[in-house]
Amino acid sequence: MATANDIRKGMAISYNGDVSIVLDTQHRTPGNLRAFVQATIRSIRTGKSSDVRFSSTEKIEVVALANRKMEFSYKDGEDFVFTDPENFETVNMTAEFLGEARNYLTENTPVVVTFIGEKAVMVEMPSSVVLTVTDAPEGLRGDSASNVQKAITLETGIVVQAPLFIKPGEKIKVDTRTGKYMERAN
Repeated sequence: MATANDIRKGMAISYNGDVSIVLDTQHRTPGNLRAFVQATIRSIRTGKSSDVRFSSTEKIEVVALANRKMEFSYKDGEDFVFTDPENFETVNMTAEFLGEARNYLTENTPVVVTFIGEKAVMVEMPSSVVLTVTDAPEGLRGDSASNVQKAITLETGIVVQAPLFIKPGEKIKVDTRTGKYMERAN
């Protein structure tokens, strides 16, 4: 068993009879009080997040996680289907489970899926993806005095700000963590 000081972001722990993913941790030592660990955890069963406080020496049960490299295959109704390229097993995930990551998924996008047992609990996107521009309004002549941006629509339906010179049909690189334009892609 580990102590509360050992828990880190991304770990799975057993808390109140439920398995939870640690989203964030902070070690605090306030003035003349005892040290404690403040953690934000998300329950696997309910999907709800909560802030909990552990004594720094409290025993915590760590649950084993398994990471598998998978690829986004296709959208089946409201579900997103991921395939393991080694054994071709598929896993369905809902749009709510994926959150903002669904805005960057195109066919064969590689992701890392974290499992506890047979249940997918987390999806890690690559730091950037290449997407095709489907709609980009023309830049106005004389608008280039400074770093002027325009709203463009990408193949997944997401709208991002990009420079005036970007045209429909071009491929651009987008940062999946911030949702911002990075550069043109080949």
